[in-house]
Amino acid sequence: ITFLYRLLMKSRIYLFIACLFAATGLCAQSNQSVIAIWPSGVPESNGITVPEGSRNGIISNISVPSMTVYPAAGKNTGAAVLVCPGGSYICQASIHEGSQIATWFSENGITAFVLKYRLPNGHAFIPSKDALQAIRIIRTRASEWGINPTKVGISGFSAGGHLASTVGTHFTQDARPDFMILFYPVISMDSNLTHMGSKTNLLGQSINDADSIAYYSNELRVTSQTPPTLLMLSDDDKVVLPGNSVGFYTALKQHQVPASIHIFPEGGHGWGYNKTFRYHEMWKAICLDWLKQQKVID
Repeated sequence: ITFLYRLLMKSRIYLFIACLFAATGLCAQSNQSVIAIWPSGVPESNGITVPEGSRNGIISNISVPSMTVYPAAGKNTGAAVLVCPGGSYICQASIHEGSQIATWFSENGITAFVLKYRLPNGHAFIPSKDALQAIRIIRTRASEWGINPTKVGISGFSAGGHLASTVGTHFTQDARPDFMILFYPVISMDSNLTHMGSKTNLLGQSINDADSIAYYSNELRVTSQTPPTLLMLSDDDKVVLPGNSVGFYTALKQHQVPASIHIFPEGGHGWGYNKTFRYHEMWKAICLDWLKQQKVID
């Protein structure tokens, strides 16, 4: 009987501890919220009728956009960043190019928003329409999160980098990002530079249309009003050629836009927040230092 009593008491203690951890997790998650980009319904269809799916953090068939908020933890710098995961415009890598990145920004006092944008499915204007609207929402509701509306930037990875750079070069004045942070981005639609999967999924039937190619080759869309930009990539990237970032950086400098480019010796493509990336700590330090130099954070 004594043995059974002790076993019961231990079980209760373990159950209490388990509940405590679960409650802690729920409290941490409760700080996050999901916001509809188009609360009254999407203004147009991207033609995807298959239900949205998610496997191992890879989200496919996205036809309804939203963004998840990661409020600034600790000291709030007043800065905010809209994070655009990559995935060749056919899916989105929501963890190592989404939630993990957003959590890191949050831990450094920067409110982050992970954008789940509609996939283009050949409707090239749709992803950037979602992203521009997301920036408007962030600015409109800035006081809720303690955000300075003049410190709202955008970040993107691979095809998400193309989306971010599209927003930074095709913006309307009320949705201009104040800065851009681009990781191994697709920039050009030129056949000699582009990532063909991203180009095909973005442009669809317009893949050979010269005007569409020029319009979404963002190195050609840079002006003096393009936001200050940080580019980070690997020299040995064989998926999205480094020439995409180099061409964009060159265009930025031609228009006297503050810009910085960091090409790591190795790492390939798609490293995101992966801690196995040799320069993981370095890119984080570079990013925070650049934001300080741009006076986005203190």
